[in-house]
Amino acid sequence: MTTELNRTRWAIAAVLIGRLIFALVFIMAVSFKFMDIDGTAGYIAAAGFPLSKLLAWLAALFELALIASFLTGAYFSEAALLAAVYVLFLGFAFHGPAHWAGNQAEFGFFVDHFTFLAGLLFAAAHGPGRVLVLRRGFLPR
Repeated sequence: MTTELNRTRWAIAAVLIGRLIFALVFIMAVSFKFMDIDGTAGYIAAAGFPLSKLLAWLAALFELALIASFLTGAYFSEAALLAAVYVLFLGFAFHGPAHWAGNQAEFGFFVDHFTFLAGLLFAAAHGPGRVLVLRRGFLPR
């Protein structure tokens, strides 16, 4: 009984910490955008995307929605899947193979996106846990 209870507590803590880490990553990202939206727009424009200021604001709003979902658990699996697509897009658009010749560190940034992608996919499949969660979503549980 005690072993099962400890395992349950550990799992609950791990899920909550994981959700917090996801939220913190996007909190940092959106903070940088809000601190220098023009810099973010410049980075987006340098990657060849049009309407860079609009895209910077849309990215910030999207990241705010992800943060809300990761912290509350509402629409968690859906948000994790959308975040996975977003992270995959960012990896290729800003750190993909075209960037490796100019700076080999870009390859490391590219690979890091896949690590984050794996975590997001795992989270999407397993959901937000049973504690501190709003039970909302479209995907079957």
